[in-house]
Amino acid sequence: MSKDNYGLDPDRPTSNAAVRHADADGHVDPALEFVEDTAHPAGAVAFLRTTRAIRIRAAALLAHARRGESEWFTIGDEAALEETARAVAGVTHERYPSGPIPFHSRWRHFEAGDVNRMEELDRLLGHLNPTERARAHIDLVLVSVLLDAGAGPYWHYTEPATGKRFTRSEGLGVASFHAFTGGLFSSDPDRPLQADAAGLRGLVTDRLGDAFQVSDMNQLVGLSGRATLLRRLGEAMSEQPETFGDDGRPGGIFNALVSPLGPTAPPTAEVTAHDILSLLLESLSGIWPAANFIDSLAADGSDAAGGIPSGDPALALGDCWRHRAVRGPGLTNGWMPFHKLSQWLTYSLIEPFEWAGVRVRHLEALTALPEYRNGGLLLDSGVIVPRDPALLERTWKTGDEFIVEWRALTIALLDELAPRVRKALGRSEEELPLARVLEGGTWAAGRVLAQRLRGGTPPLRIESDGTVF
Repeated sequence: MSKDNYGLDPDRPTSNAAVRHADADGHVDPALEFVEDTAHPAGAVAFLRTTRAIRIRAAALLAHARRGESEWFTIGDEAALEETARAVAGVTHERYPSGPIPFHSRWRHFEAGDVNRMEELDRLLGHLNPTERARAHIDLVLVSVLLDAGAGPYWHYTEPATGKRFTRSEGLGVASFHAFTGGLFSSDPDRPLQADAAGLRGLVTDRLGDAFQVSDMNQLVGLSGRATLLRRLGEAMSEQPETFGDDGRPGGIFNALVSPLGPTAPPTAEVTAHDILSLLLESLSGIWPAANFIDSLAADGSDAAGGIPSGDPALALGDCWRHRAVRGPGLTNGWMPFHKLSQWLTYSLIEPFEWAGVRVRHLEALTALPEYRNGGLLLDSGVIVPRDPALLERTWKTGDEFIVEWRALTIALLDELAPRVRKALGRSEEELPLARVLEGGTWAAGRVLAQRLRGGTPPLRIESDGTVF
């Protein structure tokens, strides 16, 4: 093989960095071979769908704020960070005084009220083999996570079997669990314990509202947005049988990542956390309603937010927003990615894979989740400080720069907080990865502090359509 095999035209140089730097015999540098070509939309999207991009840009915005250059925030000193770490360690020890701390995932919400709903689910799935059981677990948790944006301060769900009343994330989790076991997301009455493309495409908003006990006196924020998101999921799965199977089920991602027959030797079957995240971001890119596309241009042709996108779902960015201080190569310039719900889903898929005998490696690749509880903890503890307290009295949109920066700072600062929490608890990173710090942890501490300061409401207000917050 020689360089000529790549079909290089000296008058039209390739944009592929690996090919450009190939030697005379056609050998390429492996380090360059997988570098995204950010001058073109597909390469720019690929880069912005990595947690590497999230961390690089979040760290850059933190450095920007620490230099005093942020229009919106200043950053508390080392003492504030240490005090917050001690508070998180205290909450973690109180919640999990001994034994392992579980992963931060949707499965914790299915345990709300000390009710063993997994036992009920296992009984219902009793006849299924491990692979089919994993597919059912994934069907449940994927739909439940997509329904998990903030419920608002007034909604609640009363569980019929126990009479227990739940609010916020726990309420959404328990309600979605019973909606799933009741067959709401399945098109096959003989197979209620699944979610499939036909069932989700035909989901009526009122039926979802009934399952979540929504009424004039019990309103759920963003109900129509949640139903629309699930219908979009149904459409996306029906268009990708190679990933979701002919019946279009979320559980198809298990087969796509492991094998159609499941792991024949469980101890050796492995995937990485980022493998799961990447497949989710690629296959579900078209479901997000935010009109954020990498090739969006303003009407005057300039590269700006709120532009006119191509509409190609492969170029959709989802939970990725503009910030003037974000710098990056090519078309990625100005974009700050988060992919919060997709990462929350990835965290929540670790256990179904592992229950099926598939080891999930490199959990550290995932970032903290930038939402009300984790980000609220840092605001309430004085680690992130608005330049003007009045900024917390406004109602913001998800794409407003103030919110984008707050979320980015949350990611970068929780990376700094995690080792301090481990030190306070005397745990190693292997014992207490970020997925367990969040559960132990920062999310719970954020809720405790919000309850103490404001009766549980977050420290800021964001206008929600039920798909991000």
